[in-house]
Amino acid sequence: MGKMISGSEYPLAKIFSEDFSFRIPDYQRPYAWTEEHAATLFDDLLDFYRAEPNDTYFLGSIVLIKDDEKPEADVIDGQQRLTTLSILISSIASKFQGDDRNQLKERLVEPGDKWQGLEASPRLQLRESDQEFFRTYIQDVEIDSLLALDPQQLDDEPKQNIFYNCKVFIDRIDRELDKRELIGFTMFLIQRCYLVAVSTQSRESAYRVFSVLNSRGLDLLPMDIIKADVIGDIDSAKRKSYSKKWENLENTAGRKGFDDVFAHTRTIFTKRKARKSLDYEIKEYVLSTLKSPESFIDDVLVPYTEAYQTIVDEDYAAQNSAEEVNEYLSWLNRINNSDWIPCAIKFFADRKASPEYVLWFTRKLERLASFMHITAKDVNERIARFSTILEEMESSPSHSLSSPLLSVELTPSEKNQFINALNGDIYNMVSKRRNYAVLRLDAIVNSGTTNYDPKSLTIEHVLPQTVKQGSEWATLWPDEIERWNWLHRIANLVPLPRRKNSEAQNYDFAVKKDKYFKSKSKTTTFALTTWVTNEDSWTPEVVQKRQEELMAEFKKEWEL
Repeated sequence: MGKMISGSEYPLAKIFSEDFSFRIPDYQRPYAWTEEHAATLFDDLLDFYRAEPNDTYFLGSIVLIKDDEKPEADVIDGQQRLTTLSILISSIASKFQGDDRNQLKERLVEPGDKWQGLEASPRLQLRESDQEFFRTYIQDVEIDSLLALDPQQLDDEPKQNIFYNCKVFIDRIDRELDKRELIGFTMFLIQRCYLVAVSTQSRESAYRVFSVLNSRGLDLLPMDIIKADVIGDIDSAKRKSYSKKWENLENTAGRKGFDDVFAHTRTIFTKRKARKSLDYEIKEYVLSTLKSPESFIDDVLVPYTEAYQTIVDEDYAAQNSAEEVNEYLSWLNRINNSDWIPCAIKFFADRKASPEYVLWFTRKLERLASFMHITAKDVNERIARFSTILEEMESSPSHSLSSPLLSVELTPSEKNQFINALNGDIYNMVSKRRNYAVLRLDAIVNSGTTNYDPKSLTIEHVLPQTVKQGSEWATLWPDEIERWNWLHRIANLVPLPRRKNSEAQNYDFAVKKDKYFKSKSKTTTFALTTWVTNEDSWTPEVVQKRQEELMAEFKKEWEL
């Protein structure tokens, strides 16, 4: 019998070879990576390829049930990466012809051997419900046929994800790579991109490995490695006091929060997305620029950790403007990414004693972060945009309220994108973006923060999505095209603190106001919903007027 657990790193040339025959068990969740995941993967790979001509790129780990002596492997963890990498290889293969195309296709399908009676077989076998689709279009490199399909007609979400992620890769390849660079990028992908494959022969052991790898316990973090180097380099006479100072900072921020401070510090200094391990880049780009290990603690960790805590706790203190600053911080913290935090940390660390300027900057930062959240900018676009602010902070160290940072302002193009998104079909946004836009507007209209339980919040239509013939709604809205034009826009949406009986969604307007939009106390906690309950009717004219008024509120608050 082979070893109980084995693990090795392999280039993709080995991962997608006869050494492995991957199968996704049917009990695993479906393929779920989205366009943002695909775009981020491609951009990270391309960025690394161009910046590091000789280094290797680590793609993470996969956990397998596998006998060391056999290629067959059940994938316990890693199917998202293996599937997405297969889509990327197929997308690249579609750009080549002849032997080049066939050799890449052999990374996806074991060609078999006619004379040995061996049939061609896929190197990655998805769940049964999706494998035929995956084999037909991805593993057989029929990309043109795939992209000719209507994704809305595909019968499940994994197939739609395969379609959209393939389209992302094709668009990125066409936009970023000419034929010569595509060859080099492909060689990098196959030869210098590595996965760690951890194998065990039993399901129980595999899940135990998976749990350990994904544990959130007190495992060694990059900051622990950095601490050993930094504290170890401090003179022995001062080492104890600086070790105590480090521990106090870690206790203040919490272990996870303190590790976040290190990640944000890396971004402040590098002004780009990470390319190597956190401990490596802290040493390379932070510690190497400072005069002493003591200055790293005194001049970086102390002010940055204090700023981080102010930001995440929303407890900026000053004689004036503090309440407004904390209100903007509360909205920033509701955005589902933290890419804005390095700019905030740097600004608060440097300018916390200038409350009027802090208020100015925090308001502008919330507007910029909201723009990128609502318009669905991906992580690379967000980091690149926030990096322009970090660059200006460095190049203009004397910036002040009288000579403020210009890069935090929205450009005319960004303002137009923002307006178009806000004026479009808000309801069709993913829930985190949709809820943010609606609740942010409710707070604007209400001149304050909207308090809600995100687990019970729902965004509902006034004009219902289904209009029955002969109903009051059919009379008020006889034009179906006009109904669809207004259905999902902000004027026709209201927030509710709980989900109501779905049958009530189609009530006539007067009944719907009373039974659907109000609570047992006959009131509603949301200003936008109260606004609707004060209307006597819900006609196209009322909705158009409301849309104009609400867009005016957005434009005023965000200076659009």
